[in-house]
Amino acid sequence: MSLPLDGIKVVEMGQLIAGPFAAKILAEFGAEVIKIEPPVTGDPLRKWRMLHEGTSVWWAAQSRNKQSVTLDLHQAEAREVVKRLVQEADILIENFRPGTLEKWGLGWDELSALNPGLVMLRVSGYGQSGPYKDLPGFGVIGEAMGGLRHLSGEPGRTPVRVGVSIGDSLSALHGVIGVLLALRHREQNGGAGQQVDVALYESVFNMMESLIPEYSVFGAVREPAGSSLPGIAPTNAYRCQDGKYALIAGNGDSIYRRLMEKIDRLDLADDPELVQNDGRVRHVARIDAAISTWTAERSLDEVLAALKDANIPSGKIYDAADIAGDPHYQARDMLIPSTLDDGTAVTLPGIVPKLLGTPGRIKSRAPALGEHTDAVLDGIGIDASTRETWRRRGLI
Repeated sequence: MSLPLDGIKVVEMGQLIAGPFAAKILAEFGAEVIKIEPPVTGDPLRKWRMLHEGTSVWWAAQSRNKQSVTLDLHQAEAREVVKRLVQEADILIENFRPGTLEKWGLGWDELSALNPGLVMLRVSGYGQSGPYKDLPGFGVIGEAMGGLRHLSGEPGRTPVRVGVSIGDSLSALHGVIGVLLALRHREQNGGAGQQVDVALYESVFNMMESLIPEYSVFGAVREPAGSSLPGIAPTNAYRCQDGKYALIAGNGDSIYRRLMEKIDRLDLADDPELVQNDGRVRHVARIDAAISTWTAERSLDEVLAALKDANIPSGKIYDAADIAGDPHYQARDMLIPSTLDDGTAVTLPGIVPKLLGTPGRIKSRAPALGEHTDAVLDGIGIDASTRETWRRRGLI
């Protein structure tokens, strides 16, 4: 079965998370991805987090379906190789600081002249324009500038990070959306490519819901609220008898009534002030106290069983072990058994989104550093003698 992006060629020049995560998604749906890495060291992600036999197990998830080509882009011949690859590509992905590719003679003007149909995804901390464009930016900075870090954590305490590099991942997702839109535009407009400019902080800011409208109308600065969701009630994490927490979302009007009936608080169910969300928000402390009293007398399993019976959205807080043992994850192919290079078993995250007609697939494991250098360079006419000379010089 053909995949949606079969025949699409991608040159990935990104490192770490944002650019490579975007390329991973494209590869899962059929795109051919050639990943360019520096010789010897490779993408720094190879050494991030927990290592097995010297290589991050994160690498196995992030770089599956890709081909690895090593090139020292500080050398002129390597940059010429990039140009030759770009001439045959549909998409170039990069997440260097703005101006880096231009300094190397690989900017938009040069590459689009070689390939007018090129779609160039550029991910950076602050975007390709504006007064901050030349500043270095990582996901953590984008999360802070985008407004997320201020809202994360408990009131009055040090703001915390989400726990994963969410700013980078959100930028990757916005990048994929932009690339697909640009490909559609190219299809409709005579093959003209374009740049897709994704800023880390903007990708986070795009998720900030009513943050700015509320500030502009009311002067309200939204503050961290721990496990609750300000302005929507009731929805919170409630401590159970066994010390675990139940997440309960009773914020729909009919759901709220069923919840109050289930916890034997008909007084709160029948209170006309609490029929709709705005009234419940004004009395959220009283509602939360009632729910907390009920959960404190029951174990987490008892709470979840009772709420499931009443068709009330609820759940527990999953850690990695919970995810690995969950039957729903298994049933939806979100836990994929695989192996590392040495045969060690590893479980990889499944593919999202799920296209029911043309689902994504994993066709190859994450590559060793430079595994495909010879094959790819041979394919664009660089002979074995030249490659050997380049290898001695450290160019590949």
